[in-house]
Amino acid sequence: MLVMGRDTFTTQFAEPELARLDQLATLDDPLVTDELRSPRTRRRLAETEVLITSWGCPRLDTDVLAAAPRLRAVFHAAGSVRPHVSGAAFDRGLLVTTAAGANAEPVAQYTLAAVLWAFKKVPFLATDARRFRADWSYRDGRGELSARDRTVVLVGHSRVGARVCGLLRDLGLARVLVVDPVIDPATVLAAGAQPATLEEALPQADVLSLHAPSLPQTRGLIGAAELAALPPHAVLVNTARGSLIDTEALTRACLGGELHAILDVTEPEPLPPDSPLYDLPNVMLTPHIAGSLGSETRRMTQAALTELERYNSGAPPLDPVTRQSLAAQA
Repeated sequence: MLVMGRDTFTTQFAEPELARLDQLATLDDPLVTDELRSPRTRRRLAETEVLITSWGCPRLDTDVLAAAPRLRAVFHAAGSVRPHVSGAAFDRGLLVTTAAGANAEPVAQYTLAAVLWAFKKVPFLATDARRFRADWSYRDGRGELSARDRTVVLVGHSRVGARVCGLLRDLGLARVLVVDPVIDPATVLAAGAQPATLEEALPQADVLSLHAPSLPQTRGLIGAAELAALPPHAVLVNTARGSLIDTEALTRACLGGELHAILDVTEPEPLPPDSPLYDLPNVMLTPHIAGSLGSETRRMTQAALTELERYNSGAPPLDPVTRQSLAAQA
């Protein structure tokens, strides 16, 4: 059974995905639901061995799982399983997987574009061009405009962080420092980057890009002191979670004019309408578009169907989620 919002289903399951699903599973009515409480859905749930979930899935709490005695696996066709997978799923020994790896690709692509534009301050100079028009004297006011000999600091060697690291390595445009206290430094070195502490990395960052999960210990990771440690005209890129940054400290720093920011996520989200960040020429805001949207989401559907295919054949999952791994994931 597919458990997700109706709009999500329409977006994520086109004819190729439905045809593949039909080959892999025995289907019944309802095939798709966004609720797990009605008598009709409970009757179907009682017979279900596998759930494919996505955005809009209700929480799989103890009550829901008690109504699903045959349930063995939950394959999530999106990123984080935190909103719907409870500890009860792991207590039951259910197999849980995520398609976060597939979702990492568009986020990494957005981040790469942001980093490349940040080198020459493209978004900010485009705003300046609307203000100053034919007077090009503004061009020299945002620091060095170069894509050579730059240093990019990646905070988090996550799925996205690792992919961004690889893309930058392949282009050979920048020295990459990775800040991640959990990852083995040998892994970072093998990826073509250099491990560093946050204190070591910040003063060297032409671009600071965040790829850490939203956890209690990462809330406000980038605050006033960290922003002050960045060199003049540095660019902060956030495609991870808004809670990683102290928004008040970020606002003050950006009001100062020397810090630049490209923000696809904020805290809160969206920002209140009176936030100064909307109007600052050194800030670019986008409405949380880095992750999978539209037809991109079908990459995650295919990932979930691949997990189903492997489950059917007895092969191990490609991207399992455990109680322990969830504690360090977004």
